[in-house]
Amino acid sequence: MPSPPAPSLTISPEVVTASGTWQVHALANRHTVKAVQASLKQLKGKKTRWDLSGIDALDHIGAQMLWNAWDKKRPADLKLADGHDEFFKRLEDAGKLQLPRQRKHRLTSVMKLGFAVMGFFEHLLGFVKLIGQVTQDIFRFARNPMRGPWREISANIYHAGFEALGITALVGFLIGVVLSFLSAQQLRTFGGDIYLVNLLGMSVIRELGPLLAAILVAGRSGSAITAQLGVMRVTEELDALLVMGISHGFRLILPKVLALAVSLPLLVIWTDTMALIGGMVSAKIELNLSSRYFIQKLPDAVPLANYLIGLGKGVVFGMLIALVSCHFGLRIKPNTESLGHGTTTSVVTAITVVILADAVFAIIFNGVGY
Repeated sequence: MPSPPAPSLTISPEVVTASGTWQVHALANRHTVKAVQASLKQLKGKKTRWDLSGIDALDHIGAQMLWNAWDKKRPADLKLADGHDEFFKRLEDAGKLQLPRQRKHRLTSVMKLGFAVMGFFEHLLGFVKLIGQVTQDIFRFARNPMRGPWREISANIYHAGFEALGITALVGFLIGVVLSFLSAQQLRTFGGDIYLVNLLGMSVIRELGPLLAAILVAGRSGSAITAQLGVMRVTEELDALLVMGISHGFRLILPKVLALAVSLPLLVIWTDTMALIGGMVSAKIELNLSSRYFIQKLPDAVPLANYLIGLGKGVVFGMLIALVSCHFGLRIKPNTESLGHGTTTSVVTAITVVILADAVFAIIFNGVGY
């Protein structure tokens, strides 16, 4: 079967003549379409007569190329073959694509600040209400523990605690190695090698261990809690629970708060241990401090109060992470965009709240444990 004649343009001072097949299969050839576009570019903006009666076949693709070369207006003297006028009539009827005008924001900077402050206090009020609801649920659970959500608590402890052992151990060990290595370099300058145990023990047990474990749990388990509640909102499971008379707070929020309050202090102990092991290994390599000396010196270097403060931080941080995650999870709207935005906001807010709570602990227990 012979191939259709290629589209071509013949340019003369009086008239531009088109011939060949101006259809998509003929214009698909790269060399052909480049030659046609180069010819049309030369003619763009010039007032000439067009003779398209020699075109064998035309479709919308070919008509659109010519229409663009004419600046989307039909030339004055245009000759067409039979049946080809319909393509250009449709292009004329379609007209130019006009984008809607963007509305100008009439909010001033002061109004935006006001809305931001109102949004903050709205979140704060909702968070306080959530704390009150959890407190009521805890008293209800204490009055009748046999009817409590033990399965949910156990499952959340497993997911938030046991499954996080690997990542907390790895990060804690590496932080211990880095902190010990950098501290050893400075202490060697002043001849204070033996004080590495004091520096490492106090920083890890009192500050870095609880804060590191909380940040990892906020990014890992906090996002999972928010996403779980958000998906339940999207799939209307939360509405179904209300219809069945099942409280969201008692069956969904309370188990997560109690589970993180139990599992995070245990993760703090685990993270502290792995960070101290990493620091001990680094001290052995860098300063040749024996592991036996490190272990014997640690109880005297770090008073028991610091260890208890670290565990208390774990309990408070765990409850705050769970409350913040549940707060944003319950506020997610039934659409996927809100789900993604709510999960991101939940993680960022949980980490910020943890750091603020750590600062409050530092101020309150300023004179304790030294």
